[in-house]
Amino acid sequence: MITLGDVVRRQLHVPTIPAVRDLAALLADAPGVVAVLFYGSNLRTGATEGVLDFYVLTAGPPERGIWPTVSYREVDRHGEMLRAKIATMRLATFANAAAARTLDTTIWTRFVQPSALVWVRDQATATLVANAIGDAARSAARFAAALGPATGTADDYWRALFRQTYAVELRVERKGREGQILAFDPSRYVELLPLAWTADGIAFRDEAGKLSPDLAPARRRTLLHAWNRRRRAGKPLNVARLVRAAFTFDGAARYGVWKVERHTGIVVPLTPWREKHPILAAPGVFWRVWRARAQAGAKTV
Repeated sequence: MITLGDVVRRQLHVPTIPAVRDLAALLADAPGVVAVLFYGSNLRTGATEGVLDFYVLTAGPPERGIWPTVSYREVDRHGEMLRAKIATMRLATFANAAAARTLDTTIWTRFVQPSALVWVRDQATATLVANAIGDAARSAARFAAALGPATGTADDYWRALFRQTYAVELRVERKGREGQILAFDPSRYVELLPLAWTADGIAFRDEAGKLSPDLAPARRRTLLHAWNRRRRAGKPLNVARLVRAAFTFDGAARYGVWKVERHTGIVVPLTPWREKHPILAAPGVFWRVWRARAQAGAKTV
């Protein structure tokens, strides 16, 4: 009989491309690193285009302030420029957030989606990471049972959950983004939901793919109350996280000019001053983009 743990371990050990493994080994060389997770659209597609997303988990004392810390790196690998966005936090903090023992929703929302354990210090740490990812699935499934319909397909519950979490996290997502996520591996999510409910002690009926979680009224009220607390805290927490990142994002300027060029086609030179003062440089960058667009528009008239 397949369990939630089986699905989690299978996903964490999915093969990844050499470029990702090389970058993970480079990130793992930092002091205190115990595991490196790779996630996001590039895991699903196997491509290196765009930005590769990593979570670096560490040992050590509790974080001071809001986590994770975020950085950006560019690495030349055999003539190919690889770009990586790296979130770093303690493994213990990651596990707490995955189990929904904090008001934060970002960890279990992201890691109910596929991720790969591309580097780990030892087997004991691998077990801790797998347990945390399993807890993320349980957390997500638990709230999906309360926020989704009384009866529906697994897809219905996941869609309801992702729509709610996008709103809570202040994320700017295109309408239907949850459908794109689910479409990459729909059978995985169909398999995952009932396994996560079972692991979390939620009984349910399954009638030809139509699921009905059997939540006692008291537990439903408790879950909805817990969700409302997260909904109220979500936007302030994420605004604080964005403000902190604006001042502490290592490599922010390099990441910013790359994003500008990628999305507008306008090249913004990365001067030493811009790299040292990305926030002060932002108005000038915006002016340069606006002027370039205006000039391009005038030429087409």
